[in-house]
Amino acid sequence: SKNSRLKKSTQRRTKKYSKTPKLNIQFSKKPIKYTSRKTKKNYSPKKSKSTKTQKLIRRLLPKLIILGLILILLGGIFSVIAFAWYSKDLPDPNKIIDRSIIQSTKIYDRTGEHLLYDIHGDQQRTLIDINNLPEYVVNATIAIEDRTFYEHKGISVWGIIRGQIMPRLQGKRIQGGSTITQQFIKNAVLTNKRSLSRKIKEWILSYQIEQKYSKQEILKMYFNEIPYGSVAYGIESAANIYFDKHAQDLSIAESAILAALPKAPTYYSPYGPNRDKLILRQQTILNLMLEQKLISPEEHTSAKAEELIFKKAKNNIRAPHFVFYVKEILSATLGERMIEQGGLKVITTLDYKKQEAAEKIITEKTENYPEKWNANNAALLTLDVKTGDILAMLGSRDFFNDEIDGQVNVVLASRQPGSSIKPFIYTLGFEKGYQPETILFDVETTFKTDIGNYNPLNYDLETHGPISLRQALAGSLNIPAVKLMYLVKIPDTLDFLKKFGYSTIKDASNYGLSLVLGGLEVRMIEHLNAFTTLARGGIKKPTQAILKVEDSSGKIIYEADNEKGKRVIEEDAVRKTNKSLSDNSARSFIFGENNYLTLGNKPATAKTGTTNDFNDAWTIGFTPHVATAVWIGNNDNQKMKTGAAGGAIAAPIWNAYMREITKDYPADGFADYQRETIDRPMLSGNISQEIKVKIEKETNLLAGEYTPPSMIIEKTFRKVHNILHYINSYDPLGPSPENPGDDPNYNSWEEAVLKWAIEEEVDTSDPPTEYEQKYLLQNQPELTINYPNKNQNIPSENINFQIETKAKDGFYIDRVVYKIDGRFIGSTRNEPYNYQYKFNSGIKNGEHELNVLVFDDQENYQQKNITFKLNIERTNNHNINWETPSNNDVIKQDDFPLNLQVEIDNISTVNKIDFYYINEDTNQSNWIQIISKPLDSNINIEWTDSPAIGNYTLFSIITDKQNNTHQESGISIIIE
Repeated sequence: SKNSRLKKSTQRRTKKYSKTPKLNIQFSKKPIKYTSRKTKKNYSPKKSKSTKTQKLIRRLLPKLIILGLILILLGGIFSVIAFAWYSKDLPDPNKIIDRSIIQSTKIYDRTGEHLLYDIHGDQQRTLIDINNLPEYVVNATIAIEDRTFYEHKGISVWGIIRGQIMPRLQGKRIQGGSTITQQFIKNAVLTNKRSLSRKIKEWILSYQIEQKYSKQEILKMYFNEIPYGSVAYGIESAANIYFDKHAQDLSIAESAILAALPKAPTYYSPYGPNRDKLILRQQTILNLMLEQKLISPEEHTSAKAEELIFKKAKNNIRAPHFVFYVKEILSATLGERMIEQGGLKVITTLDYKKQEAAEKIITEKTENYPEKWNANNAALLTLDVKTGDILAMLGSRDFFNDEIDGQVNVVLASRQPGSSIKPFIYTLGFEKGYQPETILFDVETTFKTDIGNYNPLNYDLETHGPISLRQALAGSLNIPAVKLMYLVKIPDTLDFLKKFGYSTIKDASNYGLSLVLGGLEVRMIEHLNAFTTLARGGIKKPTQAILKVEDSSGKIIYEADNEKGKRVIEEDAVRKTNKSLSDNSARSFIFGENNYLTLGNKPATAKTGTTNDFNDAWTIGFTPHVATAVWIGNNDNQKMKTGAAGGAIAAPIWNAYMREITKDYPADGFADYQRETIDRPMLSGNISQEIKVKIEKETNLLAGEYTPPSMIIEKTFRKVHNILHYINSYDPLGPSPENPGDDPNYNSWEEAVLKWAIEEEVDTSDPPTEYEQKYLLQNQPELTINYPNKNQNIPSENINFQIETKAKDGFYIDRVVYKIDGRFIGSTRNEPYNYQYKFNSGIKNGEHELNVLVFDDQENYQQKNITFKLNIERTNNHNINWETPSNNDVIKQDDFPLNLQVEIDNISTVNKIDFYYINEDTNQSNWIQIISKPLDSNINIEWTDSPAIGNYTLFSIITDKQNNTHQESGISIIIE
């Protein structure tokens, strides 16, 4: 038995190894243990993992086989059921090309009254024998659509896995991978709606078709039924419509074009805005044909070089660029077949009146642009601010003009925006804490960058010194804009632009500081929509072109919602931008008071843009209700003539069009922003820390207590620095930098500012700290006022002021100056230095103060004051009213010659009037002009010569017909 054999075997092994002293081997039902005589330790061997796995498999294998058979059976049953279920509604393969009645889709404006396009009541289909087509016509389609066409049975397993299964498992969008047979079923029999059920039906029908028809018959059905866009069904109609020839006469290059169309006929239409994408796809097809050895290298080279001449499109369409845009949207959502044959009624957002106005104004304004500016094309887009609706769209001057590539829709193309991108960099700056009042120096500045020095210039090659961000933005100055670009940082700017909806933004490594001047590419539709986000106070909404879609039965299958939008920036920052862009006075120093960026009584923002090489010229702006962008240039990126700037060629169109379309809108303005108090130079609007001190003008030391007024000048010391001296660019509202020189651009910015200060004679030195020692108490001359006495009553018009004075040893008396109530009345240099004076009508009765100042030859002075009471009887008083200038007016030296206007009463008693001015610092008086025997109480004279900068008193002395004089108190003015 088995046990006896095991016993005998064990005995033999025990006998054989009995002489071995180390191991004592025992057998039992328990696990084997090995006992070492030397160490007295026991050891138990473990079973290997492979042994356990093998036993587990042996136990489970029968069960797994049974389970697998059950799953296969269930799968087969499910497949049969699914096949039956999805097949029940499928058409009979024997009648596969029986077609339903095709109904045309109609596209209307927003009122539903203006038909823009009819798709496609005049459908064209011409059958052709596949055997009559050149081999390369068929091969072009096989190369791009189904290279294994002759190998599969209607469906490609790998194509299904790659295009349907893997994307679903990865949570991605399903892809293509359809065979030519499937594409025929999708386009000629089923819809192209993306769903698993539709795909299963497509697979079933494709398999059935392959069983019933030969490959040649399937190709014949494909090339006779497939839609090629426009009204073309089948390749013969497509060849006629696009190339005005029979399909059998197509070249290899033309065949590749037609092979490119069925994937997305609307998108790739040669009459639409994406002709460049069509050509790119054609080149890909030619490359595949070469790779698959369907054409020779010589044929490949010749086909790629062939000039394609498309047949002109029929002019039976209104707002064609807009219609193709709408058609592309419909195609992406509903499918080509549905929009070509479904009998839809599409109500768009287009405002037909605005569209007509745009077309008319563009045509009229740009008539001479090709010759005058070498500018062959123009584009315009208008959006409703509230909703984002597209109200007008012109993608080019003339859609049907092939010479200017009129089919290209510039509204959707990528172009450089020039300075029209600046408002968003400024808005980001305002969000970070900079203010419209913040000062930047518009001076020639070198910027240190990773790739070298950068020296931007303003458009007019001029600089304007310290300027506010408000003026810099409104005046479109480049140098301050580049400085702000540096302050807000390029990566932050790119993230900011993405929030506003720009989809063309690349990685930060692709841009430099010239980004703020338009060194990137944008699409007009996204660019204008970003401006409407500003118009909404920071609320972003998508643009929309379709309001409603009805099917052939009148059922609404789509209706637009008025989205609430998403806030992308706080409103106060946007208000700062809008107020700056709508401030005509802020831009007038560059554009003049009368410019194309204003709309009369309609408040509006506006921004121009021009690329450095004059390839693109823009004007974009908005009211609170409607926004419009205008672009001028050439589709082939050809340079326009020098001077073809946005303000010169785009702004006149924008202005004329906006004035026309805003007639019925209310004149609403833009909300103001919250002013912030920031106590920091530059950031707050002050260019420096100012210290005003009184200086003795000969020693340039601080004036002392006894420094004579004539030797004192008030001097302002300004510690002028660039903004990096006061702020950390990464945290402008945070603490000032301890070591501003650590910023790599600090020194170059500072050098530019100090150069400006020297040129403008701004004293940036430190004020003196020592006092002058020239004028001392012991050197003051002696002075006593003998008449009048303190509080003495003066009843007469005439008075003789009497004094005693004496200079200190070594000095002598130079002059004595008399003032009443601080106003100069006269001076004398003759001993005994008394002064005869007649009180004029300007000095009223009552208490007054006499001021006497005595100066020696070194300008040491002494001053004494005494009060007196004037009480005289007057007749023929003359009241003088200064109309121009007014008291305390500031007058610039450039304003001279200056017109003086006064009004005098009792003019009939006046014999003459003398006009004078007194320098308040030196007490020197100067005569201006005399008017003798005036007839009119309104006196006008001309002050021709401008005095030096300083503080002055303007006054007149009237002499009446009895030769009495009357001096008025006059007015104070400041000359700058």
